[in-house]
Amino acid sequence: MKRFCVEFDLKDVEYMTALRLVAGAVCSAADTDVDVLEDFKVCVTESALILKNGGFESVRAEFDTEDGVSVSLEGKGGAAAEGDYELSLALIGALVSKCGISKNKGIIDRVTLKI
Repeated sequence: MKRFCVEFDLKDVEYMTALRLVAGAVCSAADTDVDVLEDFKVCVTESALILKNGGFESVRAEFDTEDGVSVSLEGKGGAAAEGDYELSLALIGALVSKCGISKNKGIIDRVTLKI
C-alpha cells in the first residue's frame, strides 16, 4: 500500500472512530511500532476534531506509506469558522515528528502529519 484515501462525515462520532481505525490499519500495514501507531491514531483524531470545530462537515484523509507514514486531512463543506484548537495542536506537536497546518482566511482547513 502506498496511498490510500477516505472521506468521512464529521457529524457522527462513529465516523471519527472509523477514521481512527483506518489510521491504525495503515500504520499496521506499514509495520509501524505499536506505540507510534497509537500516537498517530490520537493525532489523526485530534486533526479531525480541529476541522470539525472549524465548521467543516466532512474530512478527506489521504494516507501515504511511501517514506514512513503520513496523512493529509482536509476539511470539506460546511461553513468554515474560527475554532478552538490550541490543546489539539499542542498534543499533535508532542506526538508526531512533523505537523503542517494550512489556513484559508485564518481558518485551519488542512492538517498534515508524518511519523
